[in-house]
Amino acid sequence: MDRSAWFSAAAAVGLLAVLGGCGEKQKVVSGDWRSGIKEVRMAVSGSNDDPRLVKRRSVYRARLSEAIGLPVKLYESSDYNGVIQALSSGQVDLAQMAGGGYANVDAQIGPLAAPILSLRQAEGGTGYYSAIVVRADSPIRTLADMKGRSLGYVDFNSTSGYLVPRARLRDEGVDPDTYFGKTSFAGGHTQAVMALANGQFDATILQASGGDPVNGFSRGALHTMARRKLVDLKDFRIIWTAGPIPSEAFVVRTDRPQPLIDTVRGAMGALPYDEPDLWVDIGQLDGSAYTSVTRDHYKDVIALRAADIAQRRGQGGRP
Repeated sequence: MDRSAWFSAAAAVGLLAVLGGCGEKQKVVSGDWRSGIKEVRMAVSGSNDDPRLVKRRSVYRARLSEAIGLPVKLYESSDYNGVIQALSSGQVDLAQMAGGGYANVDAQIGPLAAPILSLRQAEGGTGYYSAIVVRADSPIRTLADMKGRSLGYVDFNSTSGYLVPRARLRDEGVDPDTYFGKTSFAGGHTQAVMALANGQFDATILQASGGDPVNGFSRGALHTMARRKLVDLKDFRIIWTAGPIPSEAFVVRTDRPQPLIDTVRGAMGALPYDEPDLWVDIGQLDGSAYTSVTRDHYKDVIALRAADIAQRRGQGGRP
């Protein structure tokens, strides 16, 4: 990769330039910060069964390692809480996580963690949706039909699969703790799809992206599994949506060296401009890119999480 092009691309998209100059100047000015650091640790969650996701992680690791000048090690967790605790405890330097996960980290360690980048779609939006999905042969057509029925959540720390839909249901006058006949956690988006397909729930809540409720969606758990030939999209139907929800973020430990944080921001921000074909090849939409964000971008999600926990505590539920 041409480092001078890398820095100019970062500046062009309004990102924080790393020491404001060429790669060679950076080595002279910031060389000392790497001393004593053997590797940079990054936490991620999700299934290793999706080839695009596996390739995306590999590309991100290689990109960051080249830019930082140190090995980047991925710490993979099968659930959201593993990533949350790894970042909160300082076991890793940065992580990719959804807004609900960051809200959990923020509640634990406050300003010791900060989001720096989030995905912006080609049309300018920076979010995705939560959707209640039923099987296509189900008699359930609307949210009203779900009263007394069983609903599967994704994970307690899932933004689209738990936190946001519960808040939006309350906004519509539906108490998610009493409206449904039975609720439980599937453990992940893939597990939620399979549980629905196998009849374990009448409906489940999933992430939907690459579109909107009016024009339909082209991405999300269902589409990912359909590409892998695990399910057929025709077998499912969306009956309710909530959103948009702020997209997932790169979250860093703020007690790490500032040049490290700046380099991560610049390297990832410039990736879709430096290598547009690779960007699409790893499953990102053409025209999308990373944009700089701060805690303020997720303030509504942070508030929703606090309100949901207060609601559950008031009812004697799980904190």
